[in-house]
Amino acid sequence: MQEKGNISIHTENIFPIIKKFLYSDNEIFLRELVSNAVDATQKLKRLASLGEFKGETGELMVEVKLDKDQKTITISDRGIGMTSEEIKKYINQVAFSGATEFMEKFKEAKDANEIIGKFGLGFYSAFMVSHKVEINTLSYQEGAQPARWICDGSTEFEITDGDRTERGTDIILHLNEEAEEFLDEYRLRSILDKYCRFLPVPIKFGTRTEREPDGEDEEGKPKFKEIEVDDIINNTAPIWTKAPSELKDEDYLDFYRELYPMSEAPLFWIHLNVDYPFNLTGVLYFPKVKNDFELQRNKIKLFSRQVFITDEVKDIVPEFLMLLHGVIDSPDIPLNVSRSFLQADGNVKKINNYITKKVADKLNELFKADRKGYEEKWIDIGLFVKYGMITEEKFYDRAKDFVLLQNVKKEFFTLPEYKEKVQGLQTDKNDTVVYLYSNDTGKQHTFIHTAEKKGYDVLEMNSPIDTHFIAQLEQKLEKTSLKRVDADVVDNLIAKDEKIESVLSEDQSKLVKELFEKAINKTTMNVEVTGLHPEELPVTVTMDEFMRRMKDMARTGGGGMMGFYGNLPDNYKVSVNGNHKLIRRMLEEKDSETQSRLARQAFDLALLSQGMLTGADLTDFVNRSVALIGA
Repeated sequence: MQEKGNISIHTENIFPIIKKFLYSDNEIFLRELVSNAVDATQKLKRLASLGEFKGETGELMVEVKLDKDQKTITISDRGIGMTSEEIKKYINQVAFSGATEFMEKFKEAKDANEIIGKFGLGFYSAFMVSHKVEINTLSYQEGAQPARWICDGSTEFEITDGDRTERGTDIILHLNEEAEEFLDEYRLRSILDKYCRFLPVPIKFGTRTEREPDGEDEEGKPKFKEIEVDDIINNTAPIWTKAPSELKDEDYLDFYRELYPMSEAPLFWIHLNVDYPFNLTGVLYFPKVKNDFELQRNKIKLFSRQVFITDEVKDIVPEFLMLLHGVIDSPDIPLNVSRSFLQADGNVKKINNYITKKVADKLNELFKADRKGYEEKWIDIGLFVKYGMITEEKFYDRAKDFVLLQNVKKEFFTLPEYKEKVQGLQTDKNDTVVYLYSNDTGKQHTFIHTAEKKGYDVLEMNSPIDTHFIAQLEQKLEKTSLKRVDADVVDNLIAKDEKIESVLSEDQSKLVKELFEKAINKTTMNVEVTGLHPEELPVTVTMDEFMRRMKDMARTGGGGMMGFYGNLPDNYKVSVNGNHKLIRRMLEEKDSETQSRLARQAFDLALLSQGMLTGADLTDFVNRSVALIGA
């Protein structure tokens, strides 16, 4: 038998499109062809299970062979094979729709991602790397004759009698010059490892040498001989294909080590398994993240029927859960013609919502079952929970029951627990409950100590997203305000009806203000003289809560007005305690130089307590301190 003809397309441009446009990454030719071979094998298994194939299936595997001398790669299977008529139907016609419809849709598409994978173009990825492609095949059907198909990348093809004697298909790629990188065995192995390491049919890539016992030598010592065995590169039954009841903790940990060999063990994991209203399996791990935000992203691998697709899963997994690790496998996720990009449709949204709910349920379960263990993990999982509450309204509604606030004493509270703890003492004259917090307990120790002397509690808020989390809490919690402990003197942070009056007269206050303004001599430092408890510090330097928060948000990517505030110079309030004995001493001094030195010393002490005294100012402070001690 011999037949020549033209592939059923109405343009000569189909192959340049395939080569240059539809597949942006040419290495996926191997994924497509191996996946097709696996599909053919799976179909034979299915026919055998239904009793529609009566013969012996034998050992079913897919083999990838490299011939450097001939510059060929061969993908072989023992699946259902094809007849010559099936070759014409499935290969020559570029799927059932025909090329006319394809080309019309191609013209309308803005990019290749809009061309859905219903045109049967997986096989044609072979022409990305080949100047000639052969198919040598024998159908499983009784009485079928072997057939050979050859095409050189033009629209012409040739079908002849084949010489295959066993059921199945060989796809032989004659590599072009641009694709000779794929003649490297290690390059091919890395591609197979990336895309095919969990396919459900064994994938053979060459052989490897193993040692097996071979009796004993004359001295009675064991002897070994080397034998060659098939080198199977994949795990055909990864844990996400199994029921959770079949698995132990060690199975999940072993799989995590297989995926991420250099990572610490995860905190815990969630096994996904749903078959309605969509199909989804997978395992998601909570890694130890702490505040290492960016390095953890894009660690979830997406599979379709155990074929690796991508590790960019932002459409399927909610943004805040991009910090998780693991795998998701779903045949219901729509993929483009190259199986590489997701399309946002109804199923994707349902899957996104399902994963959000499963994660929330797992966290709630852990919180209720083992509060102490949950608290111990909070440094790692707190970032997930807060990020989720900020970005997903539905997750906030679920997480408000298990999100924790931690104070500087390392005590943990739920939102209701913390309100109950502080509202008696930390409610201001406007009936607003004020939560005080620190983002740097070392730098802000003086302010924390001052607040604690009044019986106030101080939260620790030092994660990269706490500025945004604080803003959300203020929005969600009724009559609640959060203020950083160094945003003002403590009596102003939680303003009560009682007010301590300054002992200074109006003229004295004016003189003190002038002394400090002259000694500081910085337009970004705004001096005010106020009445505080005599035991409070003589000078406190603070930045307004609103202004500092806007600047913090601008630094973490906030736009709009936040960006505007972020570009403004830093401005501080210098609160001088008119009731402190140092201020009285300043006023009693007759020497204006001594007054100025005392004012500067008190101001520098305030800067020092905030970690804001550096460079030449710090050197001047040290020298001045030595001089004052020696005076």
